[in-house]
Amino acid sequence: MDIIISSSTSKPIYEQITMQIKAMIMSGELEAGAPLPSMRALAKSIHVSVITVQKAYEDLARDGFIDTTVGRGSFVAAQNKDFIQEEQQRRAEEHLQEAAEIGRTNGIPVDKLIELLKIFFQGDE
Repeated sequence: MDIIISSSTSKPIYEQITMQIKAMIMSGELEAGAPLPSMRALAKSIHVSVITVQKAYEDLARDGFIDTTVGRGSFVAAQNKDFIQEEQQRRAEEHLQEAAEIGRTNGIPVDKLIELLKIFFQGDE
């Protein structure tokens, strides 16, 4: 599992781990039932504390992305499509909120932002 920890971000390390594993699950790179490395193994491979990885795994379990069983380990939870879509929509909302704030503080009209969103949404069609 390739987890990249950046020291040039203000995000805590456990959050970086959580976000990257969530992204792997949502993209299908990690499928339902797939085992995750043990906390110790992942901590060793990315050179962080086991407690840091434990916090990330606890957050992933709380959010329904993984199931952890004592003695068996952690596995990608069986996801339903609605849950994944809801998580993706939440992520899009965060970006849209940021775009709206940039537009508002810099005098960019909302119709211009909507026009840009439509262009990006349609892609290279």
